[in-house]
Amino acid sequence: MTFTDLATISWRSLLRNKRRTFLTAISVAFGVFLSVTFTASGDYSYTNMIDSSATMGLGHITIESPNFNDTPSLALSISQTDKIQDLTSAIPGIEASFSRILGQAIFASGSKTVGGQFMAIDPTKEKTQYNFFLKYIEQGHLFSEDESRGIVVGAKLAEKLKLRLRKKVVYTLTDKKGEIVSAVARVSGIFRSGEDSIDGSMVLLPIKRIREILNYKEQEASLVALFIKDQRQATDIALQTSQILQDDSIKVLTYKETQREIAGLVAMDRASNYFLQFLVGLLIAAGILNTILMNVMERTKEFGMMMAVGMSPGKIVSIVLIESFWIGLLGLILGALITLPFYLYMSEVGLDLSRYIGTDYNAAGVLIDPVLKFILFKESACAIVTGIFALTMAAGLYPAFRASRITPVDSLKSI
Repeated sequence: MTFTDLATISWRSLLRNKRRTFLTAISVAFGVFLSVTFTASGDYSYTNMIDSSATMGLGHITIESPNFNDTPSLALSISQTDKIQDLTSAIPGIEASFSRILGQAIFASGSKTVGGQFMAIDPTKEKTQYNFFLKYIEQGHLFSEDESRGIVVGAKLAEKLKLRLRKKVVYTLTDKKGEIVSAVARVSGIFRSGEDSIDGSMVLLPIKRIREILNYKEQEASLVALFIKDQRQATDIALQTSQILQDDSIKVLTYKETQREIAGLVAMDRASNYFLQFLVGLLIAAGILNTILMNVMERTKEFGMMMAVGMSPGKIVSIVLIESFWIGLLGLILGALITLPFYLYMSEVGLDLSRYIGTDYNAAGVLIDPVLKFILFKESACAIVTGIFALTMAAGLYPAFRASRITPVDSLKSI
């Protein structure tokens, strides 16, 4: 008996009780719907969080001094940043790179002083999509190359120091040699992200001016931030970057190392997401098990007759397992039909949750997009399909074993 014959027998067996088969397939389809919903929303949220975190200064991949990540200091820097950017620009997957100086400073205006952080950037090269703070400038503008004394401050910091556009602010920091230096700047812009911890402590400064103050060389900076197209490739691209640069005086780190809070949060949420899907899968598998087992119990005499005329227990097992496969396939098709319209809507339009979480909801200091959308990566889709078939086949193992243990003599006694 060929595989086609066994598949035909299995399909006909399922059609004997169409209602039961259909309800079981619907349960599988519902599992597909839930799995796609959980996975696609997670893929979008995780990508959004990681990308947003990267634009806050460090990028998806950071090239820096070996000790800078553990003990950030303006005394730790890297040189020849232009050369590093030129070399990394040839690596597939890297979209942009920026030299930046990150550090802490004291900001003063009038009689009030506030501690905060600064990011020195090149205004001629920075782009809004790769700089979190530029997206939220609500007053003024980013200083130009000619505005060496320009500064962009957070709205809360401006309130604390009573700053407004064109107002002077004095900032004090420690240079490369450990000496305290001060400089005067004028407010060219004010940004408001909605996150008070960011708006109350962060400023942007011109990198050329900061290099002069810190006694840095022309191509010296705290780090080079690399931005990649797909955050899932961060580890592979970081490895390629290290191989191309081959410099012991620098270190290449991914966001998982430089932004551990976000990476940890994503890992924990992903694990809980998978565990929830596993529980849903167990419930669906229990339903499939019940259906297949009932089919087996109702066909005890039929299996006895098959074995009496020479069919081997192995083929009986194959028939039952193929029934499980048919249920999984039917459920997957129904699931695709049910899920596809919802997925297309959520991937294009999404669900606006700002009414419930506000527009300034954040996790680990990173603003979360209040509009929930769907992205389903290829590997995630393959995992869902594989998981569905694995569960359906696993659910058919016990009924298949039970059917193969039927003895022809005992099954025919009641005829």
